[in-house]
Amino acid sequence: MKRREFITLAAGAAAAMSSKPLSAQQVPAVVIGVLHASSEAVTSKQLGAFKASLRQLGYVEGSNIRFEYRFADGFLDRLPDLAAELVQVNPRLIVSAPVPANLAARKATSTIPIVMADGADPVGFGLVQSLSSPGGNVTGLTNFAENLASKQLDVMRELLPHLERVAVLINIANPLHLPQWRETQSAAARAAVALVPFEIHSPDQLPQAFTEFTQAKAEALLVPPDATFGTHRQRIADLATAARLPAIFFSRASVEDGGLMSYGPNPEENYRRAAIFVDKILKGAKPADLPVERPTKFELAINLKTAKALGIDIPATLLGRADEVIE
Repeated sequence: MKRREFITLAAGAAAAMSSKPLSAQQVPAVVIGVLHASSEAVTSKQLGAFKASLRQLGYVEGSNIRFEYRFADGFLDRLPDLAAELVQVNPRLIVSAPVPANLAARKATSTIPIVMADGADPVGFGLVQSLSSPGGNVTGLTNFAENLASKQLDVMRELLPHLERVAVLINIANPLHLPQWRETQSAAARAAVALVPFEIHSPDQLPQAFTEFTQAKAEALLVPPDATFGTHRQRIADLATAARLPAIFFSRASVEDGGLMSYGPNPEENYRRAAIFVDKILKGAKPADLPVERPTKFELAINLKTAKALGIDIPATLLGRADEVIE
């Protein structure tokens, strides 16, 4: 081949490569860190909703985006080390949930953008300056978990009008337990209901908790929002049914796993919205300028199979308000 022909051919090949669309070229995938206080199995639906929303926005895992996952499996003391590991990977941003993971991520970095997919009271915990103007490297979604105890107690009292003693699980490793417990105490005082608390240090104590609830003659159980309780939600639901203790949870998934009732925001919707925050940041927006979003809807779910096992008739008024009824 003559030298002039070779130069022409090489130039044509280079031009053809440069004219390929961006998606067809070898562009490094954007790395997104995911830090969660619960387990991969427990969060599969939420993360599925998150990734589906990202796909609608043009981000395809394994193509132009890659995830680095870190799960604490309900052991909250693991979160600081997991957050530090993620920072060392140097992701473009970190998606975290719930409060313990949000706090660990924020402590690990003040420069990498952090999107809260879920979590309570970001202002009270110092994660953002305000919901409307976060002012730092953290933004995303909140869930009002610190304020739901009174609503959950109202639902339980509608089910059991003569309710007098309510058991409460408390995870003292979760900093959210303080505002949750204050809210629960205030709600119980207004309703003239006595509380039977049990402080959990380890999931291994769950059987002991239900033994003590039975001995204290508790009539119902309130399970507050918590990553450890979420990780072990089916075990808690099974223990509650075995103890013949009607329980109300935060997440609908707990009802799907055998819990009697739940009242709270839809977590999958939060994760879908989190993808929009990710998209905005990848396109140049700063977390400091993206207002934190609050849930607009709270859902009531009821498991009739569990109600039958407990010998409880669900009032028609409660069934009529339910967003999901599991037969």
